[in-house]
Amino acid sequence: MLKSKIHKARVTDRVIDYEGSTTIDRALMDAVGILPYEQIQVYDISNGQRFETYAIAAPAGSGEVCVNGAAARLVEIGDEIIIAAYAVLSEKEAGRHKPVIVVLDARNEIGKRV
Repeated sequence: MLKSKIHKARVTDRVIDYEGSTTIDRALMDAVGILPYEQIQVYDISNGQRFETYAIAAPAGSGEVCVNGAAARLVEIGDEIIIAAYAVLSEKEAGRHKPVIVVLDARNEIGKRV
């Protein structure tokens, strides 16, 4: 089940020479409940690329969304992306589960909560 989603994040940087991961503003991670080193999936709205990695926390309030490692070749600075995290739930839990979703503005600040 979808646990958390950060919608319309803008890529602020890409660092190819890095072990891997996606660095995300800690305040955004906290807002949707994504933990450091949690597995995430990234969907690039701008070009259709999709990949799986894990989250690393950037300083809270920085607005940083940096794709690192090999996946950095799949995005461009300024691309809009979706960052999603999933959870395994029992059928009973799934019946009452509501994912936490935020939609960001152009500065990677929360514009609305869904």
